[in-house]
Amino acid sequence: MTAVPFVRPPKASRAKLPPEEPLIPQRGRGSSAAYWLYLIPGLVLLTVVVIIPLFWNFYLTFTEWRGIKPPEWIGLDNWVELMGDAKFWTSFGNSIWMIVAMVIVPTTVGLVLAALLFDVIGRKFGGKLASFLRATYYLPQILPAVIAGIVIGWILRPGDGALNQMLETIGLGALAHNWLGSPDTALASIMVVLIWIQIGYPVVVFMAALQRVDPELYEAAELDGANWFQRFRAITVSIIRPEIYVVTLTCTIAALKVFGPVYVLTRGGPGTSTIVPAYYAYTEFFQAQQVGYGATIATALTIVIAIVSILFIRAQNAAERKERAGL
Repeated sequence: MTAVPFVRPPKASRAKLPPEEPLIPQRGRGSSAAYWLYLIPGLVLLTVVVIIPLFWNFYLTFTEWRGIKPPEWIGLDNWVELMGDAKFWTSFGNSIWMIVAMVIVPTTVGLVLAALLFDVIGRKFGGKLASFLRATYYLPQILPAVIAGIVIGWILRPGDGALNQMLETIGLGALAHNWLGSPDTALASIMVVLIWIQIGYPVVVFMAALQRVDPELYEAAELDGANWFQRFRAITVSIIRPEIYVVTLTCTIAALKVFGPVYVLTRGGPGTSTIVPAYYAYTEFFQAQQVGYGATIATALTIVIAIVSILFIRAQNAAERKERAGL
């Protein structure tokens, strides 16, 4: 067989082809700058509504101002007065009870209710009944705080209030009481109202979080002999722990700055039995016309909320790191 000699292709055929155009266009500085244009309205709104009032409020803490003449610089006098103000410390003491009513009780009860609706009601009676009950628990949340306060005020009126009338009807008239007008029961009455309003929020959040839980986990645990409480502790709580942190933080912030129910039901009374920092700042701003001192109360409340938020976030991050290390 005759060998075929190798023939080198001509140079023209070995010329490089032009590079293909990229399928995804490269983003340049112009397109990046265009994105920032969409942020300008939000930044302007944030500056006007939040940042400028925040710094102005902080400046007023060092002044004496009644809202008419220019503010008069007095240095740290407002802060010194605040540290010795018994009414201010009473308001923060009442905030502890607001945290009990808006954080501890609703979060605990809401977690149990969400687990029951998802693990028991949903599995045995179907998702429609669980969704209906969830909406029922959330209904007080969509009511404006003022409207809810007015309705509760009608119920708790001392003379012809619904609660006292019911007690009279069932033969317990001796228990009839001026629930909002007595220092012994006013704070407890507001706490009950806040629990009723707040309990739907954690129920909705926790039930939404439980949607990512595989139902087979509950079935497997049940086949292994685990009762409801064991499933609740080992599966429900461990999986939705991030949502528990979120609910606890947001409810704590809401409890520290609660205003509407106190304003509508008791106006901080009787005496100072139900006064809270937000309402105390309001009275100093608009009733006593001590704008500088009211700003000091509001700034102290802001500082407390910021510290609480940082502590919660650090605790959540530490728990997540510990969980990852355990894995």
